Amino acid sequence: MTAPTPRLAVRALILHENRLLLVNAWPGGVSDLWCAPGGGVERGSSLPDNLAREVHEETGLRVAVGTPCLVNEFHDPGHPFHQVDIYFRCTITGGTLDADWRDPDGVVTVRRFFARDEMAAIRFKPDSLPRAAWEDAVIYDPLEPLIR
Repeated sequence: MTAPTPRLAVRALILHENRLLLVNAWPGGVSDLWCAPGGGVERGSSLPDNLAREVHEETGLRVAVGTPCLVNEFHDPGHPFHQVDIYFRCTITGGTLDADWRDPDGVVTVRRFFARDEMAAIRFKPDSLPRAAWEDAVIYDPLEPLIR
């Protein structure tokens, strides 16, 4: 039996007033882990179009998708799950965060902007997220284990 191919996902690094937008993608507060908004790529749609759709679904915001800045891989050791995330710098073009916004898939229930110094007090993935968001760098972050 062959292992499934890696899943491809896109994620947005959105800095607004020098604060990074993160989401908690664990319905019902199962985990306190934060990540950048985004999700799986649908066939027949470009990476930027997929990302704009995902950001709107999860946050209610409209974004302009800029340049890629981080490629991160993670996997679930001992299981066939392997995902490749491509992060793009994005800017908000419309909307505001609203606590009443509902992700149609019911995955993202909390969204919030964090200052860089606040990142030390929360759990987030990937580890290179602050560097990718606040430094002018293009980063490849090799295989990290999946955590919950």
